[in-house]
Amino acid sequence: MTLFLAGCPLRCQYCHNPDTWRQRDGELTAIDDILARIRRYLPVFHATGGGLTISGGEPLQQAAFVTRLARAAAELGVHVALDTSGNLGRAASDGLLDDLSLVLLDVKSGLPETYREVTGRELQPTLDFGDRLAARGVPVWVRFVLVPGLTDARENVDAVADIVARWSNVQRVEVLPFHQMGTSKWERLGIPYPLAGRETPDADLVARVRAQFAARGLTVY
Repeated sequence: MTLFLAGCPLRCQYCHNPDTWRQRDGELTAIDDILARIRRYLPVFHATGGGLTISGGEPLQQAAFVTRLARAAAELGVHVALDTSGNLGRAASDGLLDDLSLVLLDVKSGLPETYREVTGRELQPTLDFGDRLAARGVPVWVRFVLVPGLTDARENVDAVADIVARWSNVQRVEVLPFHQMGTSKWERLGIPYPLAGRETPDADLVARVRAQFAARGLTVY
């Protein structure tokens, strides 16, 4: 089960959920209603090894709510994953991190200036959060979106790979080729889409980038 929370401080050029940017555009939902739905799915979770992924937007923009939800889900024996950019990592308490089974951490670029171009924000908070997760031994899957002409520079990928390689708790790196599937949402919201017409990465580029991560001994998908 994936729960999408509204609100995000980043403005990623390739965002495929721009409808989650503003928290006020979300639907107010009681935690008890969410837990009731989780309980209905417990047999499925137990049979399949599945669980709850808390995503967004940026879920740590609602850190108090996420903390309560993760605690309640963990008490039910549910595997809880947090899908985050790490930009608001300081809002995550140690208690929340203890209740997480997995963090899906988006490392959007490795060079500060490229990160700023991609997201409109700074890289350092993500690095700090990643270091904290590593220190606590929280399992992490890193995700990197590969966009030709934006994030694909060899030195940028090398920088991401060097960052990730220092985190011994990273179980895998997922290289996600850019796609145009979110274009219609930008158009529907009347927001100019900065990557309109941008090509998806070809097989050779994807292979090169995966090899850069693999060269650091990382498991790459």
